[in-house]
Amino acid sequence: MRNICIVGILLACGANAQDPSKPVLTAGVSVKMAISSHAMPIPAADELDATVVAITADGKVFSGPTAVEPESLGGLVAGSVYVKADARAPFQRVLSVLEALRGKQVALLTAPPLNTAKGKILPPYGVRLNVPK
Repeated sequence: MRNICIVGILLACGANAQDPSKPVLTAGVSVKMAISSHAMPIPAADELDATVVAITADGKVFSGPTAVEPESLGGLVAGSVYVKADARAPFQRVLSVLEALRGKQVALLTAPPLNTAKGKILPPYGVRLNVPK
């Protein structure tokens, strides 16, 4: 009888397990992003193969978890690049990153708008930018 209960519990837990194709966390750098009232959900920024560039409050630039110089970002081969800048990052550093990403599809990630539902997992939010060559 005890074996049946254990099997039942394992099956019930397995049925509610997280979808393995949707990771809980990916390697990267955490920043405090600015809030935009016009930001839209951009769930593609959470995909495993998404190229995310982070700019920290002290102006350091990261491609994924790796520190890089902004000039090297022009060599990224991704079709879309998601930039998440700390709200306290030097504006000139953000412009340097955007300049290096000329000709690429860029989305500037933001914190979710204040009017989004609280208490549930939200996709990344952001604003798509046109960065011509």
